[in-house]
Amino acid sequence: MSPEEPTAQVSRRLFLRTGALGTAGLLGVSSHAAWSPLLAQRGLLTPDGVFSAVGTALADAVFYTEHFPISPLILHPFQDQLPVPRALTPVALSDVRGWSLPPGPGLGEQSSLRNERHQKWPSQVGYPDPIVYHIELLVRPHSWTTSKVLPIDGEGRPTESFDREGRVFAPGTERTLPPSTIYGFNGTFPGPMINAEYGRPVLVRFVNRLDENPYDLDRQDFGAPDWSFLTHLHNGHTAPESDGNPHYAMTMGPRRMGYLPGSWVDNLYLNWPAGGDEREKQSFFWFHDHRMDHTGSNVYKGMVGLYPIYDPSNGTDMGDERRGLRLPGVRTDRPDGAFDVAYDIPLALHDLRLDDGVTPHHDIHDTQGDFPGTGNPAEHPEWWGTTFFKHFPNHGFVGDVFGVNGVAYPVLQVKRRKYRFRFLDASVARIYELALMSSTQGPRSAASLGYVDDELQGQYRIPDGQQCMRFTQIASDGGLLPFPLVRDSFELWPAKRREVVVDFTRYLDGSPTTKGDVVYLTNVMKMPDGRMWESSSRSSPDAAYKVPILKFVIGDTAPDDSQVPRVLRPLPPLPPRWKDLMPNRLIFEVKRGALGGETEWLINGEPFEPDSVARSLRNPAGRRPLAEQRMGSFNLWEIRNGGGGWVHPFHLHMEEHRTVMRNGRDVTTTPQSGHPDDVSREDLASLDPNGSVVVYRGFRDFVGPYVAHCHNLAHEDHSMMFGWSITP
Repeated sequence: MSPEEPTAQVSRRLFLRTGALGTAGLLGVSSHAAWSPLLAQRGLLTPDGVFSAVGTALADAVFYTEHFPISPLILHPFQDQLPVPRALTPVALSDVRGWSLPPGPGLGEQSSLRNERHQKWPSQVGYPDPIVYHIELLVRPHSWTTSKVLPIDGEGRPTESFDREGRVFAPGTERTLPPSTIYGFNGTFPGPMINAEYGRPVLVRFVNRLDENPYDLDRQDFGAPDWSFLTHLHNGHTAPESDGNPHYAMTMGPRRMGYLPGSWVDNLYLNWPAGGDEREKQSFFWFHDHRMDHTGSNVYKGMVGLYPIYDPSNGTDMGDERRGLRLPGVRTDRPDGAFDVAYDIPLALHDLRLDDGVTPHHDIHDTQGDFPGTGNPAEHPEWWGTTFFKHFPNHGFVGDVFGVNGVAYPVLQVKRRKYRFRFLDASVARIYELALMSSTQGPRSAASLGYVDDELQGQYRIPDGQQCMRFTQIASDGGLLPFPLVRDSFELWPAKRREVVVDFTRYLDGSPTTKGDVVYLTNVMKMPDGRMWESSSRSSPDAAYKVPILKFVIGDTAPDDSQVPRVLRPLPPLPPRWKDLMPNRLIFEVKRGALGGETEWLINGEPFEPDSVARSLRNPAGRRPLAEQRMGSFNLWEIRNGGGGWVHPFHLHMEEHRTVMRNGRDVTTTPQSGHPDDVSREDLASLDPNGSVVVYRGFRDFVGPYVAHCHNLAHEDHSMMFGWSITP
């Protein structure tokens, strides 16, 4: 092969990430000499040869059609009841013993591959054997709403629609949405909820049955093409073999991107705080897919589950408002070994788009031939009204329909008392800012108010909406705060959790509520794409953007023994001289790359390499250390946003961190106004445009490979991730 041929400079890594069909397409484009002057003018001719030729300037033309459908308008929002999940039933011990391959601590007892063992069994930390759960990955139908819908176009006008049989329905025809296809934990979205407790380990056997399709559903063109999965308990203090991360999966265990159909894996969650330190206890995890390159599509397809974790030590936070901190919750222990907690409700927020039948399906996965049965690039009128997804990496996918717990615009009947709500942003890229509002006139469709295109996102507005209540925040990603924070509104970034108490007995002005009153959980952050918000309370607020997501209807008064204490849980202390660690900190910069395609997003200028650990940028001490930490050590890591007007929700696996500096300022005593949660422990750093954070975190109890990545899942899936490890 001559040096003049562009493939001479194609690395094996980039070839594999693009795929044979994609590479062939690239060669076809790059082989034309006529492209060279244009590419040179745009700065696309670099040592990476042909792959630079498919950078930003060519991505849209060759790999993507950057166009998204307008979802049909849900005509009767806030009629469907909010699903309040019931705790999953554990498997009876007698049934577990009857399994042909029961769980255990021995070699080969960690998965169906029979090649790994659990690094630390509960007995090694003085805990009993785990409670066992069985969860299957299933292909199932899912309905987002029972309401009739009206197909509309980007101008908000009625438009035609279609069905699977090829019939065309005239503009103005009201329709019932067909069910969408999900890949769900036990076949639901969100999947099951496991109510866990510290001191009571949990083992979940995840079984892949995604090759089965008993309802003969159309799988469409998103979700891992090989139907594999990799479950991550976000952000459990967990050994690598149970962490569900690609750095482990690609080098150990399955030695591929995920667990294939027919296989199973036992993920062991010790429910043991880092270092055995009571101050490290958390309160709300979630589990989701982490399959390399298709995390976003698998999560959007339904792989989301809930995992509240309670603290029974001295009754501190065990779901019983008569004991300990007395946070809202009335606990009922069930004969099947699970327990439920009334007035303590997880709220998983998500956004989605529904196919309009005329928007082209065209992205790099079609070029690679990942979904050969679809005929893409193509329009799909037969998919009208079902969930639409595009792997498009540049901005990150955002939807125009907002849902909670798997239902679009639900309603929740609440008693006149205090509630604990556990918020989760399960969206691919969207950030929310949430407020509690009243409205005399009620919701009006954005189309009827004259909005068009991106302004139709959210579908409804409450033009006369006014804040009527406050949130009392009691927890963030890392568990209970040191003290409660009273909030008029709060931001919720992808994968973040925020726990709040809402008192439905009185309004902001002190007046009492009455039966039948209505309060709307309202999003006031306008975010037309995944780049960042266009307006929010802390940046160019738009007084007209008030999108109701969930309707609360206040009912009868109920007994309430709960309270919000002045002090919750103390933070683990920082070392007095933590700033002495600054010169030797590890530094990682997240930034968009120039290559396009599957390596759109980079860290320290490099794409994710699943078989190695990353290296820091040069630190003030003049070193570039590897991202390897000794077990039991603590260190400072800096995460920088490389600019471009993007925001990045950056997640570090395994332990929580404490933000000590933001944008070069010490925030250990006084956080910056836009990030009051910096007073807490978190597992995800919110990076504003051009911002940076320095975090202090530990590396305790386990050894092996982990990852850190952007939780805008389009960024993660297109290489904004790095491997790191804990060494003995």
